[in-house]
Amino acid sequence: GYRVYLQGSFFGHSRTYITFPEYSPRRHIKLDPPLNIQSNATASKCQIWWSVPKYLAESLQYELQYKEYSMSWEMALNKTVPSWLPELAIEASELRGGVAYTARVRCKVSDNEDSYRSQWSEWSQTTVFQRADVPKLSEKILNNRTIQFLFILLSFATLLYLCWNCKLSSRYVIAFRQKASCALTSPHQLLSFSHSIICTMGILR
Repeated sequence: GYRVYLQGSFFGHSRTYITFPEYSPRRHIKLDPPLNIQSNATASKCQIWWSVPKYLAESLQYELQYKEYSMSWEMALNKTVPSWLPELAIEASELRGGVAYTARVRCKVSDNEDSYRSQWSEWSQTTVFQRADVPKLSEKILNNRTIQFLFILLSFATLLYLCWNCKLSSRYVIAFRQKASCALTSPHQLLSFSHSIICTMGILR
């Protein structure tokens, strides 16, 4: 360890004071803040992660702070990261839909470490995220009903089209039979009937 002295001159007299009789630098550490904080929000949660030097990763603990983007940091909520892993999930139930949030994190040596002690680092840079909303149940039902209505309407139109064609074809068949019965009576009518068949076939095409 070290012994730290404070020396000064008071009223023309030089005095020396022992400030820390046993000073150990490794028990008075202030780390750099975590780097590269990022986030990914889904409908169920927001995952936030960051990076620290690998050789320190298992010796650190973290505190995360988040707030609505438009609010001041004095209104922020704090979360203690439960493990040494540099990540934390915020449940969607803790976030308001359609609202942007910002978060930051800081670190220090874990309280479980006996050899080192530190104070909290400065806060990291921030990351911005927003909860991904799930469509409401009423909207899903409305969409399903719309699809069903369109399907029924299309089916009805198809059926109506087929029935119309069938009726049209039936009329030509009836006309054909009537002319066929008359054509057998005389050659002149047979010639006229043949001409009618050709015209009818042209119409059907």
